[in-house]
Amino acid sequence: MARIKTDILVLGSGIAGLTFSIKAARQYPDKNILILTKTVEGESNTRYAQGGVAAVWDEAHDTFEKHIADTLDAGDGLCNEDIVRIVVEEGPERVREIIGWGARFDKEKDSPEYDLAREGGHSEHRILHYKDLTGWEIQRTLMEEADKYPNIKVLEHYFALDLITQHHLGRMVIRVTPGIECYGCYALNKENGEIDTLLSRVTILCTGGGGQVYKSTTNPVIATGDGVAMTYRAKGRVENMEFMQFHPTSLYNPAGENPSFLVSEAVRGFGAILKTAEGEEFMQHYDPRLSLAPRDIVARAIDSEMKKRGTECMYLDCRHLDKEGFVAHFPTIYDKCLSVGIDPMKDMIPVVPACHYMCGGIKVDAFGSSSIHRLYAAGECSSTGLHGANRLASNSLLEAMVFADRIHRDIQGKMEHWDFQEGIPDWNAEGTTSPNEMVLITQSM
Repeated sequence: MARIKTDILVLGSGIAGLTFSIKAARQYPDKNILILTKTVEGESNTRYAQGGVAAVWDEAHDTFEKHIADTLDAGDGLCNEDIVRIVVEEGPERVREIIGWGARFDKEKDSPEYDLAREGGHSEHRILHYKDLTGWEIQRTLMEEADKYPNIKVLEHYFALDLITQHHLGRMVIRVTPGIECYGCYALNKENGEIDTLLSRVTILCTGGGGQVYKSTTNPVIATGDGVAMTYRAKGRVENMEFMQFHPTSLYNPAGENPSFLVSEAVRGFGAILKTAEGEEFMQHYDPRLSLAPRDIVARAIDSEMKKRGTECMYLDCRHLDKEGFVAHFPTIYDKCLSVGIDPMKDMIPVVPACHYMCGGIKVDAFGSSSIHRLYAAGECSSTGLHGANRLASNSLLEAMVFADRIHRDIQGKMEHWDFQEGIPDWNAEGTTSPNEMVLITQSM
């Protein structure tokens, strides 16, 4: 069992973890940043994001107030309006930052202007995207930028098990204990089967969501809610865990598929229409915004129609759309449909709702600080107050970048006062055995 010391410990290698690490590495060239990821660096929820990043870009038609209003409306009155304003107003600068790092977003034909898409719940075109591979492009950009900093180290195939607190020093820690502190974590090295002790001055949780607790989810198999679970066990505060967002349009596959293939909201923004098997539109019965209503409304509408009709799916009709434009914008979706015998230009795409995003999580303040000292959280594992009961499409990547930046700013001037905790014992595995039921362990590892 190894004992590893690092100034900054980051759990997760998606958009939140990498964005923070890049900023911290630049700010503190003499400090070590260690990123843990339970598979490989490029595997994260981020790389599966199709739609894009929502930001007020076209100021001739869009405003911060419009984006704020759309976010509050989608959240069903349960958003923290102060946080919404922070994310919306700081978002464009964070987007410019990753563009400066090399991120490519689609531009209008024969024009230097970005091709801004519109998605469900948005009143304006404000989604910057890279075809239907926006998450992949952002992940690529951040990995290449992080590689420039010698003080960033990535440990792959490490599975974080527990946060280290005063509990591991033999002290009683309960939810009302004041001054709970995080000193790092225990993590399983999956390559040798040993559990290592990782000590840090500050720990940043960027562990993503937990969609794999559902049978049908668009989340990759790594999305098992580890960061939230570790924080809860460490007596940290979590909130709004009942607000699991279901994406209305995952590709229906009667043979089953894990994860379910996402048919991006941007397809409806491009003009696709939800219909029944008979080719009848039905969204007019649920919302005046029709197929571009927020996700919760569309998902419930599809679920209701399936139950009323006794069918296993509804359909997304793209047959009236321009083929060249469709293929250019959604090459991955087009190829996936063809691979299962569906030609979107000739056939309607069968779709069903699937678990997509965790709107709640680790409760944090406006700078990403959790209720446990020296422990921060950003991205889907956190609950900032931005999303309320339902996330507005393409706000998640934006939130991750904004809070990664705010955490970086918050630790300045603090980290120098945080030292490594002495006396932390190694992990004690005495008396433990492997369970007979291995499904969840296999999925999460």
